[in-house]
Amino acid sequence: MVEGKNVILVGFMGTGKTVVGRRLAAALGREFIDTDAEVERLTGRTIPELFARYGEGRFRTEEARVLAGVCRRGNRVIATGGGAVLDPANVERLRESGVVVWLTAPPVEIWRRVGGAGGRPLLAGAGGLAKVEAMLAAREPHYRRAADFSVETGGRSVEAVVAAIIEELARRKVMLGEGAG
Repeated sequence: MVEGKNVILVGFMGTGKTVVGRRLAAALGREFIDTDAEVERLTGRTIPELFARYGEGRFRTEEARVLAGVCRRGNRVIATGGGAVLDPANVERLRESGVVVWLTAPPVEIWRRVGGAGGRPLLAGAGGLAKVEAMLAAREPHYRRAADFSVETGGRSVEAVVAAIIEELARRKVMLGEGAG
């Protein structure tokens, strides 16, 4: 049997890619891959450690390497890091590998979800909500270009978001199990 397309979740940090991805993978009977977790596993360092020790450039290099590997197989749900779409080569790989779903949420909700949490190197330091808004505005065109469709996660349960993704995949007649779209 031909492998089915991947379902790839992109979006800003705190939009729910990991939690939605796990539930979506379970609902579709697929393997779940979180690319940030894969970078940590392969490098033996946490994301904050990579940023602190080597900088964002090294992290992006490792992220691209992981994406190239995970996109080689189908039948997966893949949650990417929030900045993965900044590299056009990553976007090309993702789009060739499957259906790209952009998870969105209002900046205020993103800040509420991740603002006080450690482990978000790009939000470290001053700026707060204004920093989230600025980063989101800069990245939005990249998400828009990468995605086949978007799903709002703000104010919705994980189950409702998963159902919306599955409904949109069905509406688009994405043949997830047969590798055709």
